[in-house]
Amino acid sequence: MFKFTPRKETRYMRGVVILLWGMTFGALVVAVGGCTAPKNQEEARRDTAKVEEIIVEEDRPLILFFGNSLTAGYGLEEEQAFPALIQEKIDREGLVYRVVNGGLTGETTASGLNRLDWFLEEAPAVFVLELGGNDGLRGIPVEETRRNLKNILQKVKESYPETYILLAGMQIPPNMGQAYTSAFSGMYEEIAEEEGVGLIPFLLEGVAGDPELNLPDGIHPTAEGHEIVAATVWEYLRRVL
Repeated sequence: MFKFTPRKETRYMRGVVILLWGMTFGALVVAVGGCTAPKNQEEARRDTAKVEEIIVEEDRPLILFFGNSLTAGYGLEEEQAFPALIQEKIDREGLVYRVVNGGLTGETTASGLNRLDWFLEEAPAVFVLELGGNDGLRGIPVEETRRNLKNILQKVKESYPETYILLAGMQIPPNMGQAYTSAFSGMYEEIAEEEGVGLIPFLLEGVAGDPELNLPDGIHPTAEGHEIVAATVWEYLRRVL
C-alpha cells in the first residue's frame, strides 16, 4: 500500500472553469428565456451534471501506462488492450482510479524519454513503464536502453516523489545472440533494484511464443493474449491500490 494525495492539475482546473461557465450561461438563459425558462432550466441542470461528472472523472487518481505497441494494443480495439482491461478490473472492485493508455506503436526508450514530459503534466498515482522491446528487436546497445529507462524512471521520481512506479520486464528472441539476449532480459531486474521501483518480471508471461495468443506477426498479443497480460499486471498492481 502507498499513500498518494492527488493533485488538482490543469485538466481539473479546466473542468472547474467549464463548470463555472456552464452555470453562468445557464443562469443567463433562464433570465432572458421568458416563457421557455422551465425547459432551459432543465437543460442547464443536465449540462451542469455532465460537467460535474467530468470533473469527478478527471479528479480520480491516475494510473498511467507508458509504453509501446504492446500497451497501445496493436491490431486490436483500444478496449481490448490490457490497460482498458485493468480499468475494468478497477471498476469491478469499486476502486477510485482512472487508467490512461500512453502506449505508442514503434516507441523506443529514446523516443519515450523525449515525449515523457507531455504525460507528466498531471501527477500519476501509479506509473507503469513498458518500454525496451523495440530496442531489443533493433539491436540497440543494452547500455543505451538501460540509460534511457533509468532516465525515464528518475524523471518521474523527481517530478512526483509520491508516485508508485512499476517497471514491466521484457524478453526478446535469441536472434541477436545469447550474450545480448541475456544482458537484455537481466537488465530490468537490475534497474528495478537500482532505482527502487516495483517489477513485473515478464510482461508477456504465458503469452510470448504461443501462436494461439499472438497475432500472425508472432509479437503482438491477441485479445485473449491481452487478457492474460492484464491478469499478470493486475497481480502486481492490485497490491498497491
